[in-house]
Amino acid sequence: MIDYQTDYYGWTEEQARLLKSGRWQEIDIENLIEEIESMGRSEKRSLESRLIVLLTHLLKWQYQPTRRGKSWQLTIKGQRVSCSDVLDDNPSLKNKLDELFAKAYFRAKLEAAKETGLDEDFFPETSPYTLDQVFDHSYYPD
Repeated sequence: MIDYQTDYYGWTEEQARLLKSGRWQEIDIENLIEEIESMGRSEKRSLESRLIVLLTHLLKWQYQPTRRGKSWQLTIKGQRVSCSDVLDDNPSLKNKLDELFAKAYFRAKLEAAKETGLDEDFFPETSPYTLDQVFDHSYYPD
C-alpha cells in the first residue's frame, strides 16, 4: 500500500484502482474520507474567494467612480461567470450562498478599503447589493 503522507499522487492513483476493482477492504478509508471532505471545502472556498473579488470590485466601482475602467468591468464580468460556473458544478452550494455572501462581503469590505485607501467604516456594514444584483450581468452600482 502506498503511503498517503509520502506519495500523495501515488496514493490517489492506488485508491482509484482499488475502488474501480471493488477491493473495498484494501481502501484507506480514513484518509479517503478526509480527502472527500477536503474537496467539498475547496469548492466552497473557491466560491467565497470569487465572491470576495466580485464584491470588492463592485464596491470600488461604486465608491471610486472616477477610477472606473475596463479592467474593473472585466473583473466583475469574469467573477460573475466564475461564480456561476462554481454554482452550476456544485448546486448544493446554493444552500450556503447567504452565509458565504455575508462572509465574503466582510472580507470584500476590508479588501476594498485596502485597495482604495478609504477607511473600512466608509463602506456599509452589510452588503448594499442583493445576491440578484451581484449575479446580474447588467448591474453596476452607481
